[in-house]
Amino acid sequence: MEGIVKVVTEKAGISESQAKSAVDAVISFLKDKMPGGIGGQVEGFLNSNAGTIGDVVDTAKDKVGGLFGK
Repeated sequence: MEGIVKVVTEKAGISESQAKSAVDAVISFLKDKMPGGIGGQVEGFLNSNAGTIGDVVDTAKDKVGGLFGK
């Protein structure tokens, strides 16, 4: 999640603590809106510091596409 916080800090021009709060809020929102265990998987992935935001997006697209047989 550190990578996402860094990107938000740079892009939004806010402090690291503000960016972390924003990222936490978005993760919480997504986790509540996603079906079943998907929200927990996304949170676990983001907290693992695995890759860049582009990697997160690519992985999410692959997972969602898999749900629809793509």
